[in-house]
Amino acid sequence: MEWEVVIGLEIHTQLATKSKIFSGAATAYGAEPNTQACAVDLGLPGVLPVLNAEAVRMAIKFGLAVDAEISDRSVFARKNYFYPDLPKGYQISQYELPVVGKGHINIELEDGTEKVIGITRAHLEEDAGKSLHEDFDGETGIDLNRAGTPLLEIVSEPDMRSAKEAVAYMRKIHSLVRYLEICDGNMQEGSFRCDANVSIRPKGQEKFGTRAELKNINSFRNVERAINYEIERQIDVLESGGEVIQETRLYDADKNETRAMRSKEEANDYRYFPDPDLLPLIIEEETIDEIRATLPELPNEKRDRFVNELGLSLYDASVLTSSRELATYFESLLKATGGKDPKQCANWVIGDVSGALNKANLDISESPVSAEQLASVLNRISDNTISGKIAKTVFEALWAGEGKDADEIIESKGLKQVTDTGAIEAMVDEVLANNPDQVQQYRDGKEQLIGFFVGQIMKASKGKANPAQVNELLKKKLNG
Repeated sequence: MEWEVVIGLEIHTQLATKSKIFSGAATAYGAEPNTQACAVDLGLPGVLPVLNAEAVRMAIKFGLAVDAEISDRSVFARKNYFYPDLPKGYQISQYELPVVGKGHINIELEDGTEKVIGITRAHLEEDAGKSLHEDFDGETGIDLNRAGTPLLEIVSEPDMRSAKEAVAYMRKIHSLVRYLEICDGNMQEGSFRCDANVSIRPKGQEKFGTRAELKNINSFRNVERAINYEIERQIDVLESGGEVIQETRLYDADKNETRAMRSKEEANDYRYFPDPDLLPLIIEEETIDEIRATLPELPNEKRDRFVNELGLSLYDASVLTSSRELATYFESLLKATGGKDPKQCANWVIGDVSGALNKANLDISESPVSAEQLASVLNRISDNTISGKIAKTVFEALWAGEGKDADEIIESKGLKQVTDTGAIEAMVDEVLANNPDQVQQYRDGKEQLIGFFVGQIMKASKGKANPAQVNELLKKKLNG
């Protein structure tokens, strides 16, 4: 039987506020355990939550960016369940009336086409604390620093049909929240994580299959691996005559498998009811308009501008706008080179810079070579001071911290390109005189030998001869 996969994601985005959603306690990551949890976070008697206005603004910002409905009235509810790191015995969330309603976002598929993924809702809630198992022999430690940290839970429609589509959607949301500066997107610290709802059904069937929820996956690679494993598991269950159970499963990255945690709860298991300590959230149109005016140029808008105004390919523009920091680096480079050659700038950022960053496992914000330093290299290519090949050597030296800019490295290493026509002509004459057989073969029609002659001349000049002049003089002499 041919199966169709159905996937929906619930992405938990930790909002970049300085204080928690219902208290003034700090949200900074890495503090000593239980030093950033106040009486409100702990749910002690007599305390009352006060809503963080900045968290609301960030939620609205996201809603506007995905063309979603912004609710003029939303309600906070208590989601009741017991867990050791949930001190109040309930989580303040939103249920029937979330702040952000239906929206959508476009993802790029591998074949270059786009697909619209629906967003069901995005609601505000508080995070729970954290259970620590590693440092306690047979016991569990509880760190409540994270309790009360503001989250925006972004729930997609079940519109994805493969693990790759799910990863593309997750990457797009990750890029967007960083563009909006509402989340740092740090997956290692848990600022951006997701639950994946996965089911399968016979191809052509409209009714959804029974889904399993994969909890708290915090890397793009693991999302893809977890979903693919779960797809195969469910197919094996059904094809062997079994029945898929609706349950919550945990993904074990070391073993690359999912395992059952608990039967999946329904909404009524949580006994939602409006939080009596919080008034309904009323958002006026004027507030929405003010926030809309603060929106930055969004990834798709920037991508389209790079294509239409700078003449970049859709692929190059998509790569450069995949993160706000990368796009900023490219635009700074373009400005510092006078905007003369966008394609050259794009090639260097996507090729040399990104390659060096990947090799060193660094982010673009940590690049040892600034956009201005790289511009000094490209400017020396443009004025024929160095060739493209020598430029690679200069870039490597800048990366290693051997100089403050291209000029200093070119001077200290003697890398200036030879552009004196007389000197290059002398090298051409010498190479042709030393290779009479190859000269004759070239003149007999073996024109690919031009590469051999160029190589010999570049070797003789230690890579410093201007390639354009070399080619021009060679062809002139060979064609006699």
